[in-house]
Amino acid sequence: MSGSGVRRTTWAALRARRRALGRLAAWSAVEALPALLGGALVARAVDRGFLAGQFGTGLAWLAGLAAAVLVGAAASGRVYRSLGAVVEPFRDDLAARVVWGALRDATRAGGRADSAAVARLTHQVEVVRDTFGGLLLVVRGFLFTAGAALLGLFALAPPLAGAVAAPLLVGLTVFAASLPAMVAHQRAQVNAGERLGRSAASALAGHRDVVACGAQERVVSDVDRRVTAQADAERTLARMAALRSLSLGVGGWLPVVVLVLAAPWLVRQGLSAGAVLGALVYVTTGLQPALHAVVQGVGGGGLRYAVTLDRILRTSPPPGPAPLPSTRPATDGAPATDGDAGPATRSDAASSPLAAGPPTRTGPAGEAGSVPPAVALRGLTFRYGPHARPVLTDLTLTVAAGEHVAVVGPSGAGKSTLAALVAGLVPPESGTVHLAGVPTAGTAPQDLARLRVLLPQEAYVRTGSLGDNLRYLHPGVDDATVLAAVRALGAGPLLSRLGGLDAELDPAALSAGERQLVAAVRAYLAPAPLVILDEATCHLDPTLEATVEHAFAHRGGTLVVIAHRISSATRARRVVVFDGDRPLVGTHDELLVRSPVYRELVGHWEDVAPPARVPLGRP
Repeated sequence: MSGSGVRRTTWAALRARRRALGRLAAWSAVEALPALLGGALVARAVDRGFLAGQFGTGLAWLAGLAAAVLVGAAASGRVYRSLGAVVEPFRDDLAARVVWGALRDATRAGGRADSAAVARLTHQVEVVRDTFGGLLLVVRGFLFTAGAALLGLFALAPPLAGAVAAPLLVGLTVFAASLPAMVAHQRAQVNAGERLGRSAASALAGHRDVVACGAQERVVSDVDRRVTAQADAERTLARMAALRSLSLGVGGWLPVVVLVLAAPWLVRQGLSAGAVLGALVYVTTGLQPALHAVVQGVGGGGLRYAVTLDRILRTSPPPGPAPLPSTRPATDGAPATDGDAGPATRSDAASSPLAAGPPTRTGPAGEAGSVPPAVALRGLTFRYGPHARPVLTDLTLTVAAGEHVAVVGPSGAGKSTLAALVAGLVPPESGTVHLAGVPTAGTAPQDLARLRVLLPQEAYVRTGSLGDNLRYLHPGVDDATVLAAVRALGAGPLLSRLGGLDAELDPAALSAGERQLVAAVRAYLAPAPLVILDEATCHLDPTLEATVEHAFAHRGGTLVVIAHRISSATRARRVVVFDGDRPLVGTHDELLVRSPVYRELVGHWEDVAPPARVPLGRP
């Protein structure tokens, strides 16, 4: 997006609100009455009143000026009301654009939530709103006020109008010629600030790796270079203020000097003293303030407007032809779809993945009818930054359809990262992820939601009825199926305590374990064949946790559990343990022999000494 994009967006916003702009122009014309009449009324008050010895007549002309000022002041209130009718809808359009872009990026395959979108919404959009309004004010103020002053000056003394207009045009030309350079330096200042922020954030996030690698001096030097670059950009931008001062000096103060120096000659040429004074009034109370306002407004707020709007247009593409997407990945207990666009009920065997089973595909040897694995990871590598230590390195793992797998390891080893990669919520640095033969990269969120559901540790519960919460991933499911799921997962007591499926929920009134149980029933009802539990039962007691995992294991489909207790690993068919650089895979008994980390975890979870290593050969 370039400066032309900013211009197109601005003109489109103005054209879309032509009626409001018309009202703004009409009230601005009324507001400019003092600028139009001020010099002429002062000239008459002096020539026909005070210099002619008619003091009352002079006061009467000044009273007319006071009346014009009052009318202009009344019109100013209408100006601001009309301004809001232009600015606020533009702000709403930009906010919708930012929100749409953030939702699109967060819900696409491999996408992630963009925290910078909050800054764009709460800060950058407001900057654009404020500067857009300020620009409209100063530009229309200059056009109407300066135009009225020049018109009044021409009516008073045409030669004076030419003498004043010439330096005014020169000042405006100097300012207009310097605007491109000002915009470039303003953009450089914004970019330098963003680069400094990214550099500092990267250094803070990876400080452990920096210390471990002994790279403190290198990282400090890099951040210091960014600080210096931003300071240089700030100083360059400050120096550009000299051009604004030059424009104001030529266009605003030079006419005053010309009038003062030429006053004796003008009087000798027959111009009255009142006309000279009126010309000074036009220049000092009309032209000069209007020029000062437009130069300072465009040179300050205008630059911020152009650069900030350009940033929004670059980072937030315009919404597509469809409305804001209602589909979301089935994560954090949130629905895959909303309303009538949701998945089919369990009775609709043709569209339910659990009822219909995984799709039939051609196997490696080309035979039709082979069932692809539920999860296939190939050469998966992931790290949380270009210089961070890899969390996963060249991981290859296959989970067969219908298999029950547990993932264990120390805190921070990468278990939740693996769950997010499998769910397609984050893209790997290298390698591929396939769910039922479908690559997560490039797959639409609603299609991924039909393949898997991820339950994180912090369960999502929304306001509304309990039944609506439980049907969130499967809106059309009947009450009998919902109640069967409630019984299977041991949620009957919670259902009774809350008052049944029609009971209204207050998420803040539920405990963490109750929220996890609601989310578990919701995921159990989801039509997705793959369920990923990322410590999703950590707030449940061991008995209820076993009930939930047993229900999911017999639900049909595939189950991957990020284990919170060792009992989750003993219930699984296979266990993946993060042991060193590469995870190990095996049964519970096999890993007790092969993995010191697994033996230590078993001893920690069971609160007993780790079992002795069995002297068997490594499989």
